[in-house]
Amino acid sequence: MKFLISSNIRLKLAGKNPPVNEEDIRQCFSNRVGRFLEDTREDNKTDPPTKWFISETDYGVKLKVVFIYYPDKGVAIRTAYAPNEDELRIYRKYGLGTEK
Repeated sequence: MKFLISSNIRLKLAGKNPPVNEEDIRQCFSNRVGRFLEDTREDNKTDPPTKWFISETDYGVKLKVVFIYYPDKGVAIRTAYAPNEDELRIYRKYGLGTEK
């Protein structure tokens, strides 16, 4: 899978707490359980749609990964960061189907 990460996004990811790099994102894609969710908020609508999921790195660090999939180009990473409780709840309910 080819990741498209601009220099501006790389800089933004490096400033996150914890810092995030391409290898962390690759591990999250590899370790993913559940499905991709689509961001349907009006301000975040894109074509193709913006998708996201929550997964762990090989070291157990949970990250929310936000991306756009371009079939002819690859996966454009928009951001990745430690998810908050609300995002975890939403993903458990709709991404994993483990919460009512």
